[in-house]
Amino acid sequence: MGGFFGVVSNEDCCLDLFYGTDYHSHLGTCRGGLAVLNDRGFARNIHDITNAQFRSKFESDIKTMHGPSGIGVISDNESQPLIIGSHLGTYAIVTVGVVKNAEKLAGNAYKKRATHFSEMSGGGLNPTELFATMINQEASFEEGLKSALVQVQGSMSVLLLTEHGIYAARDELGRTPVIIGKKPGSWAVTMETTAFPNLDYEVERYLGPGEIVLITPDGVEQKCPPGDKMQICSFLWVYYGFPASSYEGINVEDVRYRCGAALARKDPAEIDLAAGIPDSGTGHAIGYANEKKIPYGRPFAKYTPTWPRSFMPQVQEMRDLVARMKLIPIRDLIAGKRLLFCEDSIVRGTQLKDTIQRLYDYGALEVHMRPACPPLIFGCEFLNFSRSRSELDLAGRRAIRELEGGVDKHMEEYADPKSDRHAAMVDRIGQRLSLTSLRYQELPDLVEAIGLPKETLCTYCWDGCTGCAAKKGGAKA
Repeated sequence: MGGFFGVVSNEDCCLDLFYGTDYHSHLGTCRGGLAVLNDRGFARNIHDITNAQFRSKFESDIKTMHGPSGIGVISDNESQPLIIGSHLGTYAIVTVGVVKNAEKLAGNAYKKRATHFSEMSGGGLNPTELFATMINQEASFEEGLKSALVQVQGSMSVLLLTEHGIYAARDELGRTPVIIGKKPGSWAVTMETTAFPNLDYEVERYLGPGEIVLITPDGVEQKCPPGDKMQICSFLWVYYGFPASSYEGINVEDVRYRCGAALARKDPAEIDLAAGIPDSGTGHAIGYANEKKIPYGRPFAKYTPTWPRSFMPQVQEMRDLVARMKLIPIRDLIAGKRLLFCEDSIVRGTQLKDTIQRLYDYGALEVHMRPACPPLIFGCEFLNFSRSRSELDLAGRRAIRELEGGVDKHMEEYADPKSDRHAAMVDRIGQRLSLTSLRYQELPDLVEAIGLPKETLCTYCWDGCTGCAAKKGGAKA
């Protein structure tokens, strides 16, 4: 998915930039980058962070970087920030999101006979370069950002580092958060409020969908007001977000407690211990155990010094290895126990199947699984949510295909937790994973746990619905 951070200060901003960007490391997989601007121009560094922490790659660079303003990014694939020369002036740009209509937009640019694009190392267009090209087609940064945001199918939130300050733009429908922070002498912009407390920033405000602002040492100037429609990604609270972060003023960990409690209230299972699949399942499990008034424990201890999050490696075999090696089973908490695990979600189920088998190998009597969200049956159209190359990688969609003879149909029924088809799909997934029982969170309970109206949330991956699906090429409005 990725994340970004920016600072404008009356003094040197580079340490805040370094640590603030690092606090987004849980969101990215491949590249990290920093750019600063001073009276000598731009300085930039980009590194591959696939197999190393952001800090270890940039701690020597940051000692040589100086300036009162800068932007940083943790990126899924493309190298960022880019330094762009244009009729608007020279600027640095970082983006977070996905451009589903990149080829069409590039084709439109080619027709002007005045542009070209560099191919990324893995092939394909660099979406950040494409977005910069669209900005450069207008007469000002404000107009360029405004025009580019509405052309993107998918989502794109952006920071531009210019001689005027930092332009920050939240994607048109607010699928990703952008938050402004303040402390004496400095302003910051982030996607994770986790970055603020230890750097002494206080949340000033949350940008609205499609809102564009210019941040300078003197404050924040609105350049384009927010739209009246929001579709923020619900999965930020379920999985992607760091526990200390808040989006739209709603804390991630608090939501996860409420998710776990909602699961517990509808669950008849009799168990000895509730646990979470580390890390994101932990908050859900605490909420479950507190609601049920049963013991919470850690049958798996996560070895964090050297093993990263298992979604980060690009190759499935390596992801499976990381998932296995980082979780160390504790036999004394497993043997002879009826265990219930809360998990943020079941995406493919490949890693989870091995985890469950290890529990049985260590003597578990029963293993129950309670995902904190409904079954994923639609591939995300709006963010780089997972590494799945096809919807058929999703455990839910694969079960539907098996039940329907290799075709996709009755999708609304499979999304309905009260239907027989939904029950058959869940049963098929549970059997494949060798679970004693499997019960998913129901979407209304998840929406209630988040605390925002459903129409302001993107729930596409669970029910195929978004308020903007007809406009953005999704399933149904």
